[in-house]
Amino acid sequence: MSGMAKLLMIAGASIFIIGFLIQFLKLGKLPGDIVIKKGNTTFFFPLMTSIIISILLSAIFYVMGRLK
Repeated sequence: MSGMAKLLMIAGASIFIIGFLIQFLKLGKLPGDIVIKKGNTTFFFPLMTSIIISILLSAIFYVMGRLK
Protein backbone atom coordinates (compact mmCIF):
# COMPACT_ATOMS: atom_id res chain seq x y z
CA MET A 1 0.00 0.00 0.00
CA SER A 2 1.37 3.41 -0.88
CA GLY A 3 1.99 6.06 1.75
CA MET A 4 -0.76 8.32 0.41
CA ALA A 5 -3.37 5.56 0.51
CA LYS A 6 -2.46 4.70 4.11
CA LEU A 7 -2.62 8.37 5.10
CA LEU A 8 -6.07 8.80 3.51
CA MET A 9 -7.39 5.67 5.25
CA ILE A 10 -6.13 6.88 8.63
CA ALA A 11 -7.55 10.37 8.05
CA GLY A 12 -10.92 8.86 7.09
CA ALA A 13 -10.95 6.63 10.16
CA SER A 14 -10.07 9.63 12.36
CA ILE A 15 -12.92 11.69 10.93
CA PHE A 16 -15.30 8.75 11.40
CA ILE A 17 -14.31 8.30 15.03
CA ILE A 18 -14.65 12.01 15.80
CA GLY A 19 -18.05 12.10 14.07
CA PHE A 20 -19.20 9.06 16.02
CA LEU A 21 -18.16 10.60 19.32
CA ILE A 22 -19.84 13.91 18.59
CA GLN A 23 -23.07 12.27 17.40
CA PHE A 24 -23.59 9.46 19.88
CA LEU A 25 -21.74 10.53 23.01
CA LYS A 26 -23.14 14.06 22.98
CA LEU A 27 -19.78 15.77 23.23
CA GLY A 28 -20.25 19.45 23.90
CA LYS A 29 -22.59 18.89 26.84
CA LEU A 30 -20.15 17.38 29.30
CA PRO A 31 -19.62 18.33 32.94
CA GLY A 32 -16.81 20.87 32.92
CA ASP A 33 -18.04 22.69 29.82
CA ILE A 34 -18.54 26.34 30.73
CA VAL A 35 -21.93 27.94 30.05
CA ILE A 36 -22.66 31.50 31.18
CA LYS A 37 -26.15 32.91 30.59
CA LYS A 38 -26.87 36.59 31.26
CA GLY A 39 -30.03 38.12 29.90
CA ASN A 40 -30.44 37.02 26.31
CA THR A 41 -26.68 36.41 25.84
CA THR A 42 -25.09 33.00 26.21
CA PHE A 43 -21.36 32.23 26.33
CA PHE A 44 -20.37 28.59 25.81
CA PHE A 45 -16.82 27.24 26.10
CA PRO A 46 -16.51 23.45 25.72
CA LEU A 47 -13.50 22.97 28.03
CA MET A 48 -13.88 19.23 28.75
CA THR A 49 -14.90 18.51 25.17
CA SER A 50 -11.73 20.24 23.96
CA ILE A 51 -9.58 18.21 26.35
CA ILE A 52 -11.15 14.91 25.27
CA ILE A 53 -10.78 15.71 21.56
CA SER A 54 -7.16 16.74 22.18
CA ILE A 55 -6.40 13.43 23.89
CA LEU A 56 -8.06 11.45 21.09
CA LEU A 57 -6.23 13.34 18.35
CA SER A 58 -2.92 12.95 20.20
CA ALA A 59 -3.48 9.19 20.38
CA ILE A 60 -4.43 9.01 16.70
CA PHE A 61 -1.38 11.00 15.60
CA TYR A 62 0.84 8.89 17.86
CA VAL A 63 -0.42 5.73 16.16
CA MET A 64 0.01 7.35 12.74
CA GLY A 65 3.61 8.20 13.62
CA ARG A 66 4.32 4.65 14.75
CA LEU A 67 2.97 3.21 11.47
CA LYS A 68 5.48 5.10 9.32
